[in-house]
Amino acid sequence: MSPVPPSLLSAPSPSARRQVALITAGAVALFVGFRLLPTGTNLSHMDFRVSGGNSIEFCDPSNPQFLPVVNVRSPVTMALQPGAAPVTGAEVNLVVTLKTGSGKPIEPVDLLVSHTRLLHLLIVDPTLGDYQHVHPEPASVPGEWTVTFLPRQAGNYRVFADFTPAATGRGLYASADLVVAAGAVTPAGAPPDDQRWTFSLVPAAPLRAGAPADLKLTVTNAAGGNVPLQPVMGAFAHLVAFDGARSGFAHLHPMETDLLAPPDAVRPQLNFKVTIPEAGRYMIWAQVNLGGIEVFRPFAIEVGN
Repeated sequence: MSPVPPSLLSAPSPSARRQVALITAGAVALFVGFRLLPTGTNLSHMDFRVSGGNSIEFCDPSNPQFLPVVNVRSPVTMALQPGAAPVTGAEVNLVVTLKTGSGKPIEPVDLLVSHTRLLHLLIVDPTLGDYQHVHPEPASVPGEWTVTFLPRQAGNYRVFADFTPAATGRGLYASADLVVAAGAVTPAGAPPDDQRWTFSLVPAAPLRAGAPADLKLTVTNAAGGNVPLQPVMGAFAHLVAFDGARSGFAHLHPMETDLLAPPDAVRPQLNFKVTIPEAGRYMIWAQVNLGGIEVFRPFAIEVGN
């Protein structure tokens, strides 16, 4: 092999060194600039951690679990402040305050949009016969959100919050209670909806505690003809399951996720998966959009051992 010419072993020229230095300085400035750009949220993943056991665990989205929100620790606290003493038959103007465990307010910039909304409230009465799904809007005070709902039963309503912190990108939950007294007007049961529609919710096999289960929701037009099923909150339907003690819930979305491929227009069917850990009686509420009107229907089910 021929020896390498000495000229090729010489040090880089001053112009070459200047060029390398300029490129390096530019890369460092670009890196620092990106680091200094605002990221939106001032909260980090550490603000949503709970040390020790008995804390909220996340589940596989393809096989959603029942979440025991009340009996486990959440890194978020939720407080409810009604504008007046809540009574049945009268709208309640509610201020919802969300804070981290260290007292930092949770604002819109701190949350990600999940199913078209930043914050979901799942409200249910002690009988499980009145369920409402509402979406608070941010107030002027950091950490405060406002929403209105109409209670139809007297008793201790339980409010579950469902949201996704931007710092973690994973769903998180909290709960609080609101006492509703009997008012002059006491509407019975769930809100009236269009009785033209017939609903069925059928498990593929008997439901067993701890076993993954398949559920099929079917909607038909009692008078015949098409069912004007439209997306609601980014899905063709939502199912929410509560246990009798309201210790938690399971929020289910159909496996049919392509909104550009709607189910059959005459007899739409949607498939869901869920795992419920404990035996007992549960109420599953279905929520769909039929011709621009949101319709809710309850289904009482039994989960065996």
